[in-house]
Amino acid sequence: MFSTKNLKLEESDIPSTWVFQYYLDLPEQLTGQDIKIRSIFNPNDKTPSFCIYVDKTIMQYKFKDFSTGKGGNKADLVQLLFNLGYPQATRRIIQDYNTFIQAGGTTEQSFKPQAKWKIDYIKYRSWSIEDRKYWLSFRIGKTMLDEYNVKPIEYFNMAKDDNGLHKSLQVGSKWCYGYFDKNNDVFKIYQPNSKKHKFHKVKNHIQGIDQLKYKKPYLVICSSLKDAMCLKSIGYNIEVIAPDSENTMIKPHVIFNLKKRFKKVITLFDNDDAGIAAVKRYAETYNIYGFVPTICKDISDAMKLHGLEKVHKMLKPLLKETLNK
Repeated sequence: MFSTKNLKLEESDIPSTWVFQYYLDLPEQLTGQDIKIRSIFNPNDKTPSFCIYVDKTIMQYKFKDFSTGKGGNKADLVQLLFNLGYPQATRRIIQDYNTFIQAGGTTEQSFKPQAKWKIDYIKYRSWSIEDRKYWLSFRIGKTMLDEYNVKPIEYFNMAKDDNGLHKSLQVGSKWCYGYFDKNNDVFKIYQPNSKKHKFHKVKNHIQGIDQLKYKKPYLVICSSLKDAMCLKSIGYNIEVIAPDSENTMIKPHVIFNLKKRFKKVITLFDNDDAGIAAVKRYAETYNIYGFVPTICKDISDAMKLHGLEKVHKMLKPLLKETLNK
């Protein structure tokens, strides 16, 4: 006779590990580790950008798709996968789970969130001629770098305690920079010539928020701190910020405050799928309009490849058109 003791009537009783494994057909069991796969919502995703991770505050798996900006918990995943509302998604999870159990499936597996690498030491260095050449190619000088608290780093050390063992990893390169907040706490490491460790996010932070003076009429939300500094260096009557990435939406209460303090807020993101999608999301969500560069992927690269005159010629009409919307 079939036992019903493992059947579930509530979506909250169904393990998030099972939901992600079942609906995403993952190549490995989720036992507490973070994994990254190619986006299931963006067929053009060439580099895995769909992150599945443990939210330790509730000990449940969640996801963040950095190629589309989508994210959430197990119910959000099923809603997006099958275009369902929340009640329909939870009913489907319950039905599919119970069918799985009745067919002899099991969800018995170990679950222990893995320790994550944390920066425990940063070795600073002095600015070099190579640094100067690199940043000036984007029209970003030392005064601007000092204002935005960007510092050259020789290396940074990462450590974690894993199953009673202390592990340590030293990361650095010839071009290595730390982005620091107003309290001199690092929030991001940038290594422009490193493929494996180009960006290392330390904590959430709206880049440039500490430097806002609220003395200009317009605010431009850019795709990166480098683009923001490059844009500001041109001398327009603007101030600039940048979220962690184009796919990270700035929180509503922050946007509300910014719209109160500036005459107009607009976006300027990269000319790629993620950037174009971000411009659309900010317009639909916050009624904040934006545009993308037309001569290059981003503003800093455009400045390096084409120079100030050509970049200004491109930007001036686009800024005017967007600010008048």
